[in-house]
Amino acid sequence: MKVFSIKTILLLCLTLGLAPFFPEPHIWGKIKWIAGGAVGMQPMDWFDTIFHGFPWLLLIGFGIGTLIKKRQEVLNK
Repeated sequence: MKVFSIKTILLLCLTLGLAPFFPEPHIWGKIKWIAGGAVGMQPMDWFDTIFHGFPWLLLIGFGIGTLIKKRQEVLNK
């Protein structure tokens, strides 16, 4: 069952996944904060990271699923 199309996932990544855009994409700031040790992160910041990162996880999962499906098609020929 197909829940999301690639167009929908890309739209989510470009809007929710990157918003707000200025001065830098929000998810990028959160990733840098976590990479720096996540000092001072509150539970709301973690939720915000998951919220803005979810579209990117969907995109990665969709890509992996597509690659696996294509590999199965090639192997079954």
